[in-house]
Amino acid sequence: MHHLVPLLVAIPLLGAAVLVAVGRHLPRTAAEITGLVVSGGTAALAVVLLLNSSPPMVEWVGAWLPVGGESVGIVVTGDGPALGMAALVSLLTLAALAYSWRYFDEPPRSHSGAFTSLMLVFQAAMCGFAIAGDLFNAFVFFELMSVAAYALTGYRIDDPKAVQGALTFGVVNSLGAYAMLMGIGLLYARTGELAMTKIGRGLDTAAAGHGGPDALVLASFVLVLTGLLVKAAAVPFHFWLPDAHAVAPSPVCMLLSGVMVELGVYGVWRVYGTVFAGPGGIPAADLTRALVTLGALTAATGAVMCWYQRHIKRLLAYSTVSHTGLFLVGIGVLTPQGDDGAALYILGHAGVKAALFACAGLLLDRYGSVDEHALHARAIGQRATAVMFAAAGLGLAGLPPFGTGLGKAVTEEAVGGPLTVVYVVASAITGGAVLRVTARVFLGLGPRPEDADADLETSGSSEEPETTGPLSRIPDTMRTVPAVLLAGALAVGAVPGFGDLVARSVNEAGSGGAHASAQWTAHGVLLGLVSTALAVALAGLAVTRPHWTAAPEWGRPLRRLQSGHVGDYVAWLLLGATALGALALPGLLGG
Repeated sequence: MHHLVPLLVAIPLLGAAVLVAVGRHLPRTAAEITGLVVSGGTAALAVVLLLNSSPPMVEWVGAWLPVGGESVGIVVTGDGPALGMAALVSLLTLAALAYSWRYFDEPPRSHSGAFTSLMLVFQAAMCGFAIAGDLFNAFVFFELMSVAAYALTGYRIDDPKAVQGALTFGVVNSLGAYAMLMGIGLLYARTGELAMTKIGRGLDTAAAGHGGPDALVLASFVLVLTGLLVKAAAVPFHFWLPDAHAVAPSPVCMLLSGVMVELGVYGVWRVYGTVFAGPGGIPAADLTRALVTLGALTAATGAVMCWYQRHIKRLLAYSTVSHTGLFLVGIGVLTPQGDDGAALYILGHAGVKAALFACAGLLLDRYGSVDEHALHARAIGQRATAVMFAAAGLGLAGLPPFGTGLGKAVTEEAVGGPLTVVYVVASAITGGAVLRVTARVFLGLGPRPEDADADLETSGSSEEPETTGPLSRIPDTMRTVPAVLLAGALAVGAVPGFGDLVARSVNEAGSGGAHASAQWTAHGVLLGLVSTALAVALAGLAVTRPHWTAAPEWGRPLRRLQSGHVGDYVAWLLLGATALGALALPGLLGG
């Protein structure tokens, strides 16, 4: 079945090409059905391949096979993690397209199918990045993914804020891509190879002659990981994410936070394990120090910023930043159990966060606002949406048996010690912020908060609905999709044996087959209940004491860093790359 792996990219690209070519001649319904069929077919193929991914499948596209151990072809890898990410990408794309059924204003006849074709290109690029077995083509898909995301973020080109958010997104991520490309060039100069496994062997061989890794290896490591961490929105590379999420259409946000950011984390895991993990790469202790430090900083910063937001989409974006930090800590400890926990956490988080953005879209299109203050008590009649929003908040906090709770529990066992506190506190704060929104917007609890700090943030009260006008009735598709996503997130943690199945797949690909259990434990359940109880308590305090959500003096400078000026974000990107190099430098000096 290895010959079918490249179809994960080819099918959605072909579907997008067909829509571009004949979309202007199709009615809108036909174009959207085409998108659903193509994305759904790709998802089905990804699941079938995933179920047959042992042993891993390797395919040289176009039959450009290695000769004498040398290769110039495109290699794709079909192991468990790669196909799992491709399946997740495809399923979420299908969900986003179903949610956006007849969602936007009727497009001009000459542009019918434009949004759907962009979504299919986005899907193809993300699938390609997930299965890429060589660094250069991973970069190609990385760039295609970015270009499609820029266009989707600024899809409403008549809105200046959307164009600005897309421009910021484009500049920062393009700089990350340039850094990644320079790092790939350095690796190619050293080894003469582009396939990841071959680069890793080449670095090990070169290190034997140099007495260990040198400055070139460190520079390539910093450059490649900078590009990946920008995509993952790790602090201080994260500033583009809230600005993009605030203006991107809600179906696009479902993919940006649900899977694209997680692909950056997946890229870090994949590239280190295949390229830099040997004796010629970066010592394990230095990678652990770098990722755990950046991850803990990301989790803390994202949680604090999430708590002090009133713009609901920005609030959700910062919660994504915080959870990205938890993912990085999980893979940073470099244990099979940490990898397994991060994988399960990502799966659960994808369903929960996509559902939350879908619910935020319902609020925007029903009431013309995503301002927590302006929406106070306005959605009391939206019971189904209220239940989904509350359930997603509890899932974000780590409530058993959600998949987020299982991933959190397994990762906490792996990291141990003080880092467990980071997981409990970050998940409690982000979950509490969502529950606070639920209590105020859907239940009308507590006094309406004052707008004293409105000058320090974008409130979300001036957002325009993404539909033709405010919806008098929410379509069934827009309610069904978040419900299905939440059910999927719940199944990740509740289906017996699913955790061990994911763990076995991840360990076969990244840990040499080392076995680690990924099941609920009494300790994990207890910590999940503690973080959930803390989230509920924080939400209750915020509702009864509104001043708790007003940023204190010490927090105002942190909020001002999100200035909206792309030059500031570029400066922070350079600072982050420098910090990453400094954290990894001791291993080089020791060598």
